[in-house]
Amino acid sequence: MPQPTREGQPVPQVKFRYRADNEWKEITSDALFKGRTVAVFSLPGAFTPTCSSTHLPRFNELAPTFRDNGVDQVVCVAVNDPFVMEEWAKSQESDNVFMLPDGNGAFTEQMGMLVDKSDLNFGKRSWRYSMLVRDGIVEKMFVEPEEPGDPFKVSDADTLLHYVNKNAREPDQVALLTREGCAFCAKAKKLLDDAGIPYADVPLPHSIRTRALGAICKAGTVPQMFVNGELIGGSDAVEAWVQQRRR
Repeated sequence: MPQPTREGQPVPQVKFRYRADNEWKEITSDALFKGRTVAVFSLPGAFTPTCSSTHLPRFNELAPTFRDNGVDQVVCVAVNDPFVMEEWAKSQESDNVFMLPDGNGAFTEQMGMLVDKSDLNFGKRSWRYSMLVRDGIVEKMFVEPEEPGDPFKVSDADTLLHYVNKNAREPDQVALLTREGCAFCAKAKKLLDDAGIPYADVPLPHSIRTRALGAICKAGTVPQMFVNGELIGGSDAVEAWVQQRRR
């Protein structure tokens, strides 16, 4: 099981080897943490369910908000080899996160977070946690409770962000239902793009479009925009919403 947190202590001094753009690179703890504010989250392994479906994608989504609140970089650490981490990064929503392999477990062991998962045929892996590091010193850690399995209760991105700034505003989650060749859809996407608002474009194939629109939003035409689970509406509603955001 993990050891007590290292709050108030320096991060371990190690040299990481990783791959980027199909090349070998190195970075030291000092280069990564000294004189900087870094949000770190560590997890049991690449391609594992919770790590891939929730932990990494949410940190990636909130990384710009972390930066807006004084965090220089968001880093994901896992006891995996550099090739695995590189391939996982390619397959995931991780453009905003520095994917850092701790292949030999040196950093994780000195953090007191190396645990034995031989029962799952994983070998030695990291316990799940997150932390905020300022100028090489661990300021705050959120370590998952010592429970069987893979608990995921406190090391999430939202918890760490709200530690950094309890009033931090999370980005809106925007999705746009569209169809290919729709001029109104193109107009709505341009409005969102020009306003710098990230969104998920969900093109509906003609074979299911009518049923899908009726079932999802009781509408018959596209585009249809949703924000944080709430239906905003069609093209005119998108324009009104974007204008309201600009005020």
